[in-house]
Formats: sequence, structure tokens, C-alpha cells
Amino acid sequence: MIRKFTSYGPINTKLHYYAPRKALIDKAYTLLAGEVPAEGGHYITVWAPRQTGKTWVMQQVLNTIREQGDFEIGIITMQSALKIESDENILKFFVRNLKEWFGKELPDIVTWDTLHQVFTKQYFSKPVILIIDEFDALKENMINSFANAFRDMYIIRKNETDKPSGQKRCLLHGLALIGVRSVLGIENVSGSPFNVQRGLHIPDLTKDEVAGMFAWYEKESGKNVHRDVVEKLFYETCGQPGLTCWLAELLTEGFSGYTPEKNRPVTVDDFEYVYRMAVRGLPNANILNIISKAKQEPYRDIILTLFKTDEKTVFGYNKMRLNFLYMNGVIDIEKAPQDLFVRFASPFVQKSLFDYFSEELFDYMGKLREPFEDLSDTVTEKELSIKNLMRRFETHLKKNREWLLQDAPRRKDMRIFEAVFHFNLYRYLCDFLGIKKARVWPEFPTGNGKIDILINYKNRMYALEVKSYTDASGYNEALEQAACYGKQLELSEIALVFFVEYIDDANRVKYEKEYLNEATGVIVKPVFVETGN
Repeated sequence: MIRKFTSYGPINTKLHYYAPRKALIDKAYTLLAGEVPAEGGHYITVWAPRQTGKTWVMQQVLNTIREQGDFEIGIITMQSALKIESDENILKFFVRNLKEWFGKELPDIVTWDTLHQVFTKQYFSKPVILIIDEFDALKENMINSFANAFRDMYIIRKNETDKPSGQKRCLLHGLALIGVRSVLGIENVSGSPFNVQRGLHIPDLTKDEVAGMFAWYEKESGKNVHRDVVEKLFYETCGQPGLTCWLAELLTEGFSGYTPEKNRPVTVDDFEYVYRMAVRGLPNANILNIISKAKQEPYRDIILTLFKTDEKTVFGYNKMRLNFLYMNGVIDIEKAPQDLFVRFASPFVQKSLFDYFSEELFDYMGKLREPFEDLSDTVTEKELSIKNLMRRFETHLKKNREWLLQDAPRRKDMRIFEAVFHFNLYRYLCDFLGIKKARVWPEFPTGNGKIDILINYKNRMYALEVKSYTDASGYNEALEQAACYGKQLELSEIALVFFVEYIDDANRVKYEKEYLNEATGVIVKPVFVETGN
């Protein structure tokens, strides 16, 4: 039987392709069992954004511990406890789940100070290791109450240093609390055993892990996957397990309207088509969840700010809104020598958000051309004039600005977010060039606000690097960056589009001169778009 890629819940190792993640599983095992098991294990949090494989990793740890036979091991979930309001009912729910898992008659617990009685020699013959999934589904006050109870158990055990683990009053040897966040109600409690040192972060897949799964698929299926496909898939997803396996599933299994050919390799062209459909035409629970988080206040303004091109946003776990977006897979952390900055979680996530906001804000762009208008200065049967295309966009923006931007989101100073003009330009290009059968798509080379819009028309590639004008120094730096990007794309020229509130004719003449970068051989063509912000 040939395995399949899947992104729906924990992996079944008998049916699905997976990354073994042995080092990670071994680390989790050692934390729970303890470096010296007779001395006791640790109480830890297992955390990561959604769909990163937290539950699967801990299921493998459970299997390893069970095989060893030295502990009684259990895993329960608190997902269904989301709406429980009272302490008494949450304790009953918790103990009932323990009874069902372990098949034991356990005491009925109705107060927090008696919870430790469950984990005693009266009910267990071996030290206990417990894994609690979806722990942060609980209400915050209950998270803290459980934390206090577990902390007391931990301290009871630590105080009995003269006894081996199986002889202590409390037999809860090791505890793992799984959640999408490093459960703040626990880890910030003074003196808590749940601290960063005992937290286990589940990282995204590495490039080697992704390549390993595809090599496994090639061996079993006999079908070759071009190396560039794996490279692009990893670049677009940054190894996020849910998205990685979803795209791999679409590539190898197909979907409505697309059936992979069995007798030929999977090529980059296949990937490009599947990827376009994944961004715009195929529902994915992970992406829908990310969009649902990003579009609501107060997070929407943060996302719009992240699309700005002139500066980065500093990251901090203590910034609760950024923490929320990070733990829900919207953003990631960019490590720099002197600081931590925010970046989008992956190009796939960034493209999906860009596409969503572009459609939401500008689902209707108005009339883009007159029925008999002469477009020959902009679009011919052979090529495009990007400069004239930007002039047309600027004219359209000025003419329709009042209604087009009437409901545009604004910053605290009431100025329109920079990203709004990027969305507007993208929608304009899609609509204006769509009738000419040109393909338009955004790229985000850095994961930060930097945006490039690529156009394929008549089998020729056009690239527009889009920025907001700040000053002469930023202008010169942008010329160099655009030239380097043009070289990466193997283009001889690239357009550098600057948004600016106002520009007079003299400065247009001065700053819209072509620039030849001698180091790359790329010609940069600056063009300014006046926004009147």
C-alpha cells in the first residue's frame, strides 16, 4: 500500500508520509521521564502555532513510554471543556476523562486542593505520566487553578528527595500541557515549575525533513518529483507542517478539476498551477483560521501595518497582540543580530492575506477604461509600457479617490495605511490586464512589508518593486535593491514604483530617470504614483 500526504489531524504513521522527528521525540521523552527517572520527571508545556504536529509528537512519546513499561501513561484532551463555567464541573470533567483513559475507579474531586488525591498509590501502582492536549482551550481562571494544583503536586514530590519516584505521596511523575501558546497563565507565575526552560517548542519542518518525505513518496510511487518543486514548496510554506502536507497532497492526489498524470514527473509548472489554486480557489482550514484572526480588530491594524515597506516591527512575547498572531500562525519571528522583528509566517500566508484584503477592500474598482479608448501607448500585441500603465493607475486613483477610499482603514493619525495603496494597485492591474489575458501576482521576497508585483504578458515577465517614497537616501537604496532583485529574476530591467503624497513636474523629471546598475547590468526604471494621502 502506498502512503499518502495528509494535513487532517494527527498523522497515522501506517497510512501517511511523515517526518520521524526522532530527536524532538527523544527530547520530549527525556523531559517527561527525567534524565534520571528515579528522581522524577518534569512538568512541561508543549507549545507551537496550530497545525505544527504538537499532538502527533506527544502521541509518539506516549508510545515510547508505554513500550518501556516503567510508567502508567495517559493522554486526554480538554477541547470539550471550553464552555464549562464552574470549578466543580471542570474537575468532574477532568477526573471522568482520567477514569475513561486509565480504566480505574478514581475519587470524585470537587475542590482544587484535593486534586492531588487522584495520583496516589491507592489508585496507581506505578508513577504516572500525563499528557493533556488542548489545555489552553480552558478559561484563564481554570488554567491558573490547574497550574496551582499541579505546582503543589510538583513541590510535594520535590520535597520528598529521599524517596524514589514510585514511593512518593504524589505519583504524578511527569506532566505535559499541550497548547497553541506557551500558556501564559502558567509560565508567568512566580516560582512556577512551568517555565521557559521546561517548555518544549515544536518547530516547523526543516528543508531536509520535507525533502525526506518526497523522497519516500518517490520510492513508493515510482514517480519523480523535480527538485525545484520541493525547493519552491518549502520556500512558500517555510516548512509549516499543515500547509506543507496540504500542498503535497494536492500535488500528488489532485483535486476537483486537476488530476496528476501518473506517467510523468511532478514539475514546477504543476506546482505553480496547484499553488495558484491553493491561494485563491481551494479552502483550507488552516488558512481560513489565519484570515479569521487577521481580519478582526485589534489585529487587523497590525496586519495592515506589517505590509508597510519602510520599516520593520519589533517583536516581543510580552506584546500580547503579536503573541496572539504568532501563536495562531499568522506571523513568525525574524532574528537579527541586535533585535527580533516580525515577519509573516510564510509567503503562502502573506499571499493569502494580501489576496484577502485586496478583494475585501476593492471588490469593485469602478470603470477602468472607456469602450473605444486608445490603449496603444500602454498595451500592444507584443508588450506593456509599465510607466504608462502607472500613469493610468494614478489617473484612475485621483478620479475615483473619494468613493474608492471612503471606507479605507486608517491609522491612528487618520492617514490611510500604506498597504491600502498596494492592494488597490494590485486589484487595478488584475482587472485592467485581465481582459488582455495577462497573469498578475504578488511576491514577498523578505516576509516583511517588501512587495513586488509580477506580470506575465505575451510570455514576457515584468517586475514592479513597490515602495513608499521617504527621502533621497531611501530612494538611492531602493534603486540598488531593485537592481539586485531584477538580477535574481534574470531580467534586464525592472520597474521601481514609488507611492508619494505629492510630486511636482520638476521632481518627476529628476527622479524618474532610468538607472543602470553596473554591478548587475540591470536597468531600474523609477516611476512615481501620487496618492494625495
